[in-house]
Amino acid sequence: MAASGSGCPVRLVQYVVVRSDLVHQLAWPLGAVITQACHAATAAIHLHYQDPDTQRYLAELDSMHKVVLQAPDEASLSGLSQTLTEEGVAHKLWIEQPENVPTCLALKPYPKETVQPLLRKFKLFK
Repeated sequence: MAASGSGCPVRLVQYVVVRSDLVHQLAWPLGAVITQACHAATAAIHLHYQDPDTQRYLAELDSMHKVVLQAPDEASLSGLSQTLTEEGVAHKLWIEQPENVPTCLALKPYPKETVQPLLRKFKLFK
């Protein structure tokens, strides 16, 4: 973990937001949805590999912290992606091909307190 100026450790977290309707309404297999989240998380790390927070996150290999949240549908996921873009929050919106269906998004690792306020309305995925 990175250290803040006050000497307190900063918790780096990678947030992943997955469409819950894929499982609950559209009957996608759970394994397929988990795969989408894995793709998005890996892509976000790859795209922001040189970022200092990403490097600190990867350096703590055995204590990585991810939070998987649920978006109720495609519109809410796309709206979140737009908000994150407007706020300058680096993320990857995963769009499954060849269907061209947005399924989830993942942020690059951030200090929890930096991005958690933007994600408050999303509950833990279940």
